[in-house]
Amino acid sequence: MKHSSNGGLVYSTESGRMCPECRQPVAACACSAKATVIGDGVVRVSRQSKGRGGKTVTLVKGVALDPLALALLGKQLRTACGSGGTVKDGVIEVQGDHCELVMDALTKLGHAPKRA
Repeated sequence: MKHSSNGGLVYSTESGRMCPECRQPVAACACSAKATVIGDGVVRVSRQSKGRGGKTVTLVKGVALDPLALALLGKQLRTACGSGGTVKDGVIEVQGDHCELVMDALTKLGHAPKRA
């Protein structure tokens, strides 16, 4: 484990992701950075397979929602596509090539998605 010159934790495997504001584990974070909105409001739907062992993943970026609402939207999109996926760092990942299904579902939910 290394420490930077200003005394902050650089890397640790014991507590996982750290909050950049209060430098506590994200699960125990009590600052306002936890409830911030991630995304610029321009919803982009793309397909990616690089770095994933040849597996195709549909990505949804730029949704301007708080993390809890983003997780709920991810759940709705995965259910609509009938596949698995996750939400990481403000990006919804749906397993498989489901760009058209995801765009239709986002349109029905009131978003204006763009194909990227």
